[in-house]
Amino acid sequence: MATEGNNLSEYDKSSIPNAKEFRFGIVVSEWNDKVTEGLFQGAFETLKEHGVLEKKIVRWNVPGSFELTYGCKKMQETYDMLDGIIAIGSVIQGETKHFDFVCQGVSNGITQLNVNSDTPVIFCVLTDNNMQQALDRSGGKHGNKGTEAAIAAIKMAQLRKEARF
Repeated sequence: MATEGNNLSEYDKSSIPNAKEFRFGIVVSEWNDKVTEGLFQGAFETLKEHGVLEKKIVRWNVPGSFELTYGCKKMQETYDMLDGIIAIGSVIQGETKHFDFVCQGVSNGITQLNVNSDTPVIFCVLTDNNMQQALDRSGGKHGNKGTEAAIAAIKMAQLRKEARF
């Protein structure tokens, strides 16, 4: 496991740009909500900790992880002033190939949004073998992948800002 022995919530806070001027969107899958709500809380609290005002964070829900791409695309179109979007989902391996199709579809979809748009979309979709692994990475013993996604969103928003000059 890539996160074995690591806590995703540990990072050098002084190395993160101040995000008080940024606006972010977060699109959250309702499927596996015990996991996705933990990821959302990690992302939301981290954004606020780095200066983002609560009123500058927009949240939309979608039914499942496969729908994240559409939700993020519509959020980009609706809120053109966003500096970044975080796509939050959780896909747990089952007995069928459904897991593979959903994981590939959402990862390809988010990639296409990043290629075709000026607003960075951060991939915060857990793809775990079981629920315990997902819980461990959404506020459990491995920290919170939502925190990591928020840090990536801030860094990409800063990159986007600097690239415009």
